[in-house]
Amino acid sequence: MPTRSQIKNFRLNEFKDRQANDSRLLERGALQQSGDAFHALADTMPQMVWSTLPDGDHDYYNARWYEFTGAPAGSTDGEAWADMFHPEDQPEAWKRWTHSLETGEPYEVEYRLRHRSGQYRWVLGRALPIIGPDQKIQRWIGTCTDIEDAKQTASHNEMLSQELSHRIKNIFAIISGLISMTARGDENFREPAETLKGRIAALGRAHEYVRPHNDNEQAEMGDVTMQRLLSEIFASYPAFSDNRLLISGGDIAVSDRAATPIALVFHELATNSMKYGALAADEGQVELAISRDQDMVVFKWSEKGGAPITSPPTESGFGSKLVEMSVTQQLGGKLDRMWLPTGLQINMEVQASRLSGS
Repeated sequence: MPTRSQIKNFRLNEFKDRQANDSRLLERGALQQSGDAFHALADTMPQMVWSTLPDGDHDYYNARWYEFTGAPAGSTDGEAWADMFHPEDQPEAWKRWTHSLETGEPYEVEYRLRHRSGQYRWVLGRALPIIGPDQKIQRWIGTCTDIEDAKQTASHNEMLSQELSHRIKNIFAIISGLISMTARGDENFREPAETLKGRIAALGRAHEYVRPHNDNEQAEMGDVTMQRLLSEIFASYPAFSDNRLLISGGDIAVSDRAATPIALVFHELATNSMKYGALAADEGQVELAISRDQDMVVFKWSEKGGAPITSPPTESGFGSKLVEMSVTQQLGGKLDRMWLPTGLQINMEVQASRLSGS
């Protein structure tokens, strides 16, 4: 026979359970009791609007939700809403939603939601918690925004971009072929032709790196950064594989637009060094140091180990002018050359925003 103490504890626990259940029922009806103004506002919004209790149970959807999904009113309350997701998207959505419920952090995820037509459409789901005076979450208010058309447009644009990238690569190859054919018929053009083909090849490598042909190549290559771009540009120089052309210092993201002038500048510097500077000597070395100075990215090109420099050149060729134009006009920077006895040193500053495209 239960003791008086056990009976007392049983009744106390029963009272607490009833109290908790009553509190939950009050919470569930709180939004519905908030008045017609909220409902009218939610129903006029183009997004699907929903609300949940602190534990994540859904207790409200606006008219747009039922219009989009075709679900009967009340059929997606609680956790039944998850069945509306595409099966492949449910694990990630649950993972993020659970994390938000546990931490109170904003919820955001893209997933495919079943339309009333039976097809799935991409939507963007977002939610924020409402915090009470006791600093506890009272409920969550969220939205679902149909982004299917935007997704389709982005996919189409990416396909066009990849096709354009492929054609640009072919154009580089055609131009190089035309230059070679012209050089074969004109002996005086052969040396300038090789220089021109080198510049075109540098542009082609930069383009290939910043604009891969497909998503798989992009995933394998990762983000486009300065050090990786320079490594692509220098890869064809024996001095680079021999560790006589070194890159050191920090790194920065590089946009598609900035890749072209960067390729031209450093191809020209490396080529000149191979012909006339430190890299023309077996023991010659070049170090390119990259650093950040507030809004500017600083490049320091230092040559050593080559033939001693007795005096600077009296004239600047087209390559030097091309470098100056690329730095000042396209990258918004400046460049200083110092013809030291130990070798050429170049200090170059460019705007970080021009490099990143921001």
